[in-house]
Amino acid sequence: MPRSFARGGGVTDLHFDRPLWLQTRCTGHVLWALNIEHVDQLAADIGASPRSDRPSSHMFTVLPTWMKHAANRTDILIALGRLRLLADRSSPADRSDAAY
Repeated sequence: MPRSFARGGGVTDLHFDRPLWLQTRCTGHVLWALNIEHVDQLAADIGASPRSDRPSSHMFTVLPTWMKHAANRTDILIALGRLRLLADRSSPADRSDAAY
Protein backbone atom coordinates (compact mmCIF):
# COMPACT_ATOMS: atom_id res chain seq x y z
CA MET A 1 0.00 0.00 0.00
CA PRO A 2 1.43 3.43 -0.87
CA ARG A 3 2.39 5.72 1.99
CA SER A 4 1.04 8.83 0.32
CA PHE A 5 -1.28 10.06 -2.40
CA ALA A 6 -2.01 13.28 -4.24
CA ARG A 7 -5.22 15.09 -3.34
CA GLY A 8 -6.33 18.65 -3.90
CA GLY A 9 -3.05 19.78 -5.39
CA GLY A 10 -0.87 18.38 -2.60
CA VAL A 11 0.38 15.07 -1.27
CA THR A 12 -1.10 13.46 1.84
CA ASP A 13 0.37 10.77 4.09
CA LEU A 14 -2.12 7.89 4.15
CA HIS A 15 -1.29 6.87 7.71
CA PHE A 16 -1.89 10.28 9.28
CA ASP A 17 -4.18 11.77 6.60
CA ARG A 18 -2.15 14.98 6.81
CA PRO A 19 -0.27 16.90 4.11
CA LEU A 20 3.39 16.01 3.82
CA TRP A 21 5.59 18.80 5.15
CA LEU A 22 8.21 18.44 2.44
CA GLN A 23 6.53 19.33 -0.83
CA THR A 24 6.98 22.06 -3.39
CA ARG A 25 5.87 22.84 -6.92
CA CYS A 26 8.24 21.83 -9.70
CA THR A 27 7.73 21.88 -13.49
CA GLY A 28 3.96 21.87 -13.11
CA HIS A 29 3.95 18.99 -10.61
CA VAL A 30 4.26 18.56 -6.85
CA LEU A 31 7.67 17.28 -5.78
CA TRP A 32 7.55 15.70 -2.34
CA ALA A 33 9.74 13.76 0.06
CA LEU A 34 9.01 11.89 3.26
CA ASN A 35 12.06 13.21 5.13
CA ILE A 36 15.53 14.70 4.63
CA GLU A 37 16.99 11.25 3.87
CA HIS A 38 14.47 10.89 1.04
CA VAL A 39 15.53 14.33 -0.28
CA ASP A 40 19.16 13.15 -0.23
CA GLN A 41 18.30 9.93 -2.10
CA LEU A 42 16.34 11.81 -4.75
CA ALA A 43 19.12 14.37 -5.18
CA ALA A 44 21.72 11.60 -5.57
CA ASP A 45 19.58 9.77 -8.13
CA ILE A 46 18.49 12.81 -10.15
CA GLY A 47 21.91 14.46 -9.97
CA ALA A 48 23.96 11.40 -10.95
CA SER A 49 26.01 12.02 -14.05
CA PRO A 50 26.36 10.02 -16.16
CA ARG A 51 23.03 8.37 -15.45
CA SER A 52 24.68 4.94 -15.13
CA ASP A 53 26.35 6.18 -11.90
CA ARG A 54 23.01 6.33 -10.08
CA PRO A 55 23.53 5.17 -6.49
CA SER A 56 19.98 3.78 -6.11
CA SER A 57 18.91 2.84 -9.60
CA HIS A 58 15.80 0.94 -8.40
CA MET A 59 14.28 4.15 -7.06
CA PHE A 60 14.88 5.83 -10.41
CA THR A 61 12.81 3.17 -12.19
CA VAL A 62 9.74 3.94 -10.05
CA LEU A 63 9.94 7.74 -10.28
CA PRO A 64 7.27 9.55 -12.31
CA THR A 65 8.20 10.12 -15.96
CA TRP A 66 8.53 13.90 -15.52
CA MET A 67 11.28 13.32 -12.94
CA LYS A 68 13.25 11.12 -15.35
CA HIS A 69 13.47 13.70 -18.16
CA ALA A 70 16.92 15.23 -18.40
CA ALA A 71 15.32 18.57 -19.32
CA ASN A 72 13.82 18.76 -15.82
CA ARG A 73 17.01 17.82 -13.96
CA THR A 74 18.10 21.35 -12.99
CA ASP A 75 14.60 22.39 -11.91
CA ILE A 76 14.22 19.24 -9.81
CA LEU A 77 17.57 19.75 -8.10
CA ILE A 78 16.62 23.36 -7.30
CA ALA A 79 13.27 22.18 -5.91
CA LEU A 80 15.04 19.56 -3.79
CA GLY A 81 17.12 22.41 -2.38
CA ARG A 82 13.87 24.13 -1.39
CA LEU A 83 12.76 20.94 0.34
CA ARG A 84 16.06 20.85 2.22
CA LEU A 85 15.36 24.38 3.48
CA LEU A 86 11.81 23.40 4.45
CA ALA A 87 13.17 20.51 6.51
CA ASP A 88 14.89 23.06 8.78
CA ARG A 89 11.65 24.91 9.49
CA SER A 90 9.33 23.97 12.31
CA SER A 91 6.41 26.41 12.15
CA PRO A 92 3.19 25.47 10.33
CA ALA A 93 3.24 29.03 8.95
CA ASP A 94 6.38 28.01 7.05
CA ARG A 95 4.51 25.22 5.24
CA SER A 96 5.18 25.00 1.52
CA ASP A 97 2.66 26.63 -0.83
CA ALA A 98 2.16 23.14 -2.30
CA ALA A 99 0.83 21.91 1.04
CA TYR A 100 -2.88 22.56 1.29
